[in-house]
Amino acid sequence: MAVDALDARILRLLIEQPRTSVREYARILGIARGTLQARLDRLERDGVITGSGPTLSPGALGHPVLAFVHVEVTQGHLDDVGDALAQVPEIIEAFSITGGGDLLTRVAARDNAHLEDVIQQLISLPGVVRTRTEVALRERVPHRVLPLVEQVGRAAEAGRPRHA
Repeated sequence: MAVDALDARILRLLIEQPRTSVREYARILGIARGTLQARLDRLERDGVITGSGPTLSPGALGHPVLAFVHVEVTQGHLDDVGDALAQVPEIIEAFSITGGGDLLTRVAARDNAHLEDVIQQLISLPGVVRTRTEVALRERVPHRVLPLVEQVGRAAEAGRPRHA
């Protein structure tokens, strides 16, 4: 799905002003409300826009310890382990990866003892061979997509492919 310069402007507004109405977005962009709504619908349908809820802080929810746990899985059990990981509330993300391990999880914990309990729970899952944990000390670059949106928008305006 191609994102053009107008799509990039729309996405930037959604990121920078998430609580603004569709009518106000249309006014700011100088386009018809129907045009904006059609673009938003297409961006959602194509999977560019994946949500509209608030971004929450695990730390503010009482889980300030952030760790990345690499999970090595017995061959043929990746889907089963992935399904089991989805049942652990402290796992806030999990990805299949290449390299050392099969899965990479992001875990939020109340403290180090709680983190150890979560890791022990992971180790006991059928199909898990071993884990390796890295504790994050400080967030240096928060989750963001605006710089990428801006790059895609500049490339679209210049008529370049998105990967350039």
